Amino acid sequence: MRKQEVRTGGETGQGHSASSPAEQVKALVDLLAGKGGQGSLAPQTPDRALDSPLGPHSNDWRIQKHREALLSRVRGSPELGSPSPRLSSLLLVEGLTDLQLKEHDFTQVEATRGGWRSTKTIALDRLFLPLSRVSIPPRISITIGVAGVGKTTLVRDFVCLWARGQVGKDFSLVLPLSFRDLNPHEKLSADRLVRSVFPHIGELGLAGATRVLLILDGLDECKTPLDFSNTVACTDPKKEIQVDHLITNIIRGNLFPEVSVWVTSRPSAAGQIPGGLVDRMTEIRGFNDEEIQVCLEQLFPEDQVLLGWVLSQVQADRALYLMCTIPAFCRLTGLALGHLCRNKPEPQDTELWPPRTLCELYSWYFRMALGGEGQEKGKASPRIEQLAHGGRKMVGTLGRLAFHGLVKKKYVFYEPDLKAFGVDLALLQSALCSCFLQREESLASSAAYCFTHLSLQEFVAATYYYSASKKAIFDLFTEGGVSWPRLGFLTHFRGAAQRAMQAEDGRLDVFLRFLSGLLSPRVNALLAGSLLAQGEHQGYRAQVAELLQGCLRHDTAVCARAINVLHCLHELQHTELARGVEEALESGGLARLTGPHHRTALAYLLQVSDTCAQEVNLSLHLSQGVLQSLLPQLLYCRSLRLDTNQFQDPVMELLGSVLSGKDCRIQRISLAENQISNKGAKALARSLLVNRSLTTLDLRSNSIGPQGAKALADALKINRTLASLSLQSNTIRDDGARSIAEALGTNRTLSVLHLQKNTIGPVGTQRMADALKQNKSLKELMFSSNSMGDGGAKALAEALKVNQGLENLDLQSNSISDAGVAALMGALCTNQTLLSLNLRENSISPEGAQDLAHALCTNSTLKNLE
Repeated sequence: MRKQEVRTGGETGQGHSASSPAEQVKALVDLLAGKGGQGSLAPQTPDRALDSPLGPHSNDWRIQKHREALLSRVRGSPELGSPSPRLSSLLLVEGLTDLQLKEHDFTQVEATRGGWRSTKTIALDRLFLPLSRVSIPPRISITIGVAGVGKTTLVRDFVCLWARGQVGKDFSLVLPLSFRDLNPHEKLSADRLVRSVFPHIGELGLAGATRVLLILDGLDECKTPLDFSNTVACTDPKKEIQVDHLITNIIRGNLFPEVSVWVTSRPSAAGQIPGGLVDRMTEIRGFNDEEIQVCLEQLFPEDQVLLGWVLSQVQADRALYLMCTIPAFCRLTGLALGHLCRNKPEPQDTELWPPRTLCELYSWYFRMALGGEGQEKGKASPRIEQLAHGGRKMVGTLGRLAFHGLVKKKYVFYEPDLKAFGVDLALLQSALCSCFLQREESLASSAAYCFTHLSLQEFVAATYYYSASKKAIFDLFTEGGVSWPRLGFLTHFRGAAQRAMQAEDGRLDVFLRFLSGLLSPRVNALLAGSLLAQGEHQGYRAQVAELLQGCLRHDTAVCARAINVLHCLHELQHTELARGVEEALESGGLARLTGPHHRTALAYLLQVSDTCAQEVNLSLHLSQGVLQSLLPQLLYCRSLRLDTNQFQDPVMELLGSVLSGKDCRIQRISLAENQISNKGAKALARSLLVNRSLTTLDLRSNSIGPQGAKALADALKINRTLASLSLQSNTIRDDGARSIAEALGTNRTLSVLHLQKNTIGPVGTQRMADALKQNKSLKELMFSSNSMGDGGAKALAEALKVNQGLENLDLQSNSISDAGVAALMGALCTNQTLLSLNLRENSISPEGAQDLAHALCTNSTLKNLE
């Protein structure tokens, strides 16, 4: 549990009934600051409640009024009711990974293939309760999730359920607010903070609150980044300070030290809060396969044919399907594809569907918006003659707003912002804009506007940049550096590519993809006449492709920015590079592709190729240099084969660093038939001490020896995820077997162990047998081609009389004679778990074989005896 940094004031308040609005507000603030003894907050419902004197039994009435006020505030949200299964339990995570801190939301989904970290979950109704009997409730909780995954929906669900008395029953008050509510303010005091959330708080009284939960939704939408290192401590609830300083003081505990705080945020923004201040971090997972289908069914409840077609199109494109794990994107995709199917394309559009890239999908969505579909009921459709003009007007107004917002990391806009960028407020009422921009009433004086999804802001920003670059005489990113004659599109594109490559957080990655996609002939044909001019900039397509490939440098490792270049080439429909590497991957010819372009294309394929989805096979002649450049991308592979690559110990140091990473999702890795010695095994063993994803490790046919086996065995005493380990043909001998046996005495996770061809004699076998008397988790032991002899067989027989977990035992080619067989048969009379026993190629006489057959008559579980 983190150490709280708490600074409290010296004065102590007393619970009392406030006789005036000012005194009532002060009493509430004192309660939140930990000064008040008892109290309650009950925001008044829209219908003014009758004033009544406070009495000893009035607190329940006020709390009920507060609950009703919250319910009325969230009323009308169609998704509310009971939370969806994915929101009813959250992933309990230990902290943010490098991928989450530094990469675009789309990159996070693509790199992990839409899979979420395998970890524990916590039910929504236990989110703020202690995790064990010896722990305390969290004071600071953070819930992260990529844009559009449902963070605000989760908050609204929780508030709704709390108001109904279904969750958070230990909280007397829940005070929800968002950073959209706070952004219009430059400075606030704790006093004004409460009144900005609940302007009618002055009408309320306090009489007996115990715990208070303050919800801060949407940290990524905060207009000013939080800076915990340069914030002056403030303990005075009446002192007005900058809003970002107010939030940091609340989180530090300088203000409201007794209040529980729940923050929701996109992962990259959540990194602003120091980990030492966070008591609990959870993550919202996206849709699974079934939930994607349910989401699409809700869009087309009465048209099963249309639903089937849309679902088939989504499933046919794996990259698109992965993005549909994000609920907001799934809905957007369904609307666009539904429009496409309902409105059969004109003869000239036949070759333009279905969409093959993200930019094509969003182009169809734009055409849907122009057609008036997807708009809210009751809104009038724009007249046909206004469609083209409306589209271009949106590019010139909302597009510029979207672009400069993206550059400044601004995702929420207010009326002053719209006016500053020349957005016609009347345009916001059009059906066209309603498909892109949504209005949300803020608790402050002005309404808040945001694009319906971050990717839509990026698409509109790209269309603005594409069009504006034709006539701009200055750098659009800075609106400076005037040059005449005009810079030209290619110069502007080069500037955008350079800025995207330099952005460490990847915030311009998808913008650059869309900008590249707008040069695609298919997209140009889709939007010609409505959003783009026919053939505009098409002459630059080949030059842009060359420019993008020029961004791929001879770096040591392939970074996410470089992989995004391949996404841009895909959007541009320049796929020759990726296609050539994919063919080499399938044919085993990767050894001849060593250039930076090829390495980047291979890293790209690791994310998007169906061939690599289940298993990445990089066996046979993969050089150390290529492997080293791919290390950041290997983190996200589930199954990885690196057999027969002549890898030596230095490579194991590199792989060990990968397996040690927080981001690592590798579940199975095969390093068979390389040149790994004890040093390489020690490097892998160090990674097993912290790795929590690897379940299968295959090291057969290497040279780790007894010392390497000991290092791995020591790791097994701590590791709790590895289930299968193969050390076949590694010459670990008796000393190595002794070390493995010691590990089996404490390890309860390993279920499969392969120790064939390791020159293990009777002494090592005896130690293994002793371990099996304690270990009940090992299910399969492959021990063939060793030298245990009758002594070792007798020791194993004694273990089998006690062990009731082993199911498969392979003792082929172990110099076992009739004496050893007799001991094993005696054990089979009592053992009732062994299913398979292999004794082939031992020194067994015909009489011994006959005894084996007789033993089967007394054992009802043994199914396979060889």
